[in-house]
Amino acid sequence: MRALASMRACVLLEPGRLEIRDVPRPEPGPGEVVVRVRAALTCGTDVKALRRGHPKFPMPTPFGHEFAGDIAAVGAGVRGFHVGEAVLATPTAPCGSCYYCRRQQQNVCDTLMETMVLGAYAEFVKLPARVVRQNLYRKPAHVPFGVGALLEPLSCVLHGLGRIPLRPDDTVVLIGAGAISLLHVLALRALGTERIVLVGRSPRRAEYARDLGVPTVLTGEPAAARDAVLACTDGRGADVVIECTGQVEVWEAAPALARHGGHVVLFGGCAPGTRVCLDTQRLHYDQVQIVSPFHATPQAVRRAYDLLVSEQFAGHRLLSGNVPLQDVREALARHERGDGIKFAVVP
Repeated sequence: MRALASMRACVLLEPGRLEIRDVPRPEPGPGEVVVRVRAALTCGTDVKALRRGHPKFPMPTPFGHEFAGDIAAVGAGVRGFHVGEAVLATPTAPCGSCYYCRRQQQNVCDTLMETMVLGAYAEFVKLPARVVRQNLYRKPAHVPFGVGALLEPLSCVLHGLGRIPLRPDDTVVLIGAGAISLLHVLALRALGTERIVLVGRSPRRAEYARDLGVPTVLTGEPAAARDAVLACTDGRGADVVIECTGQVEVWEAAPALARHGGHVVLFGGCAPGTRVCLDTQRLHYDQVQIVSPFHATPQAVRRAYDLLVSEQFAGHRLLSGNVPLQDVREALARHERGDGIKFAVVP
């Protein structure tokens, strides 16, 4: 039997090597809370970190960062939250005082990633005071823990969409059929955008998009999708193109699908050190505007929370099942294979 002061947690030792260990259970310091994890979701970032490492996850590292649960302990000075309350949180929050925070660019705060909460594939996780102050919310009873754990990726999606002048009558092309692309589908629908075209390489994953009611789903290489996109936009191209794969060749193909004056959102993060080659004529003479949003601001988190707990948001449709903590590797493998969309790891 484990000691009461310990807990089970998943540790990423190095690329390809995961281990479930008994580690000390965290205790909250001033302003901090400890959350008993009720659901931690698989995500593409964790899949990539397991496969090839991650520049922001020094190894060995506690693993997992999309979670929801209930408060197990509160530190001195915490106001407004109590033991036993069900909560949602993001794993980061800005410092509020660095150069970027003072310019309302909190998503690139100097210490944002250095203070990121890692270790959600565990029985408990500790939230620093800055997260408690800015990005911790109560979970309404009607929201399942698995849906609540979508708060962080939904915040990132809404931060990206907030960088463009999105209109309800826009035609939006999503490149990729993975979980983050399908989360864009739900967010766009909730925001009133119905003209969605999804381009995905995997026929299996494309079926998930059809199940969500995406009206036009194209399978094959993104570079070959231009004629089909032109055909469903009266020859113009898409008003908005959102790249959700994090692959260099897809970054390069995305601007060709946009109309003159359109917007391209390069959402997926490519591997460190990679380079892209873009058609300068498209960017300049056709005035195709590119943004590459990273992470989220507290304002985007607030918008994500309001959307997530609303009746318009069908987050449960992205959840493909629960798995116990000891099966986290298999859950990540199933996520990568496309056997489901996102899996909830339940400690």
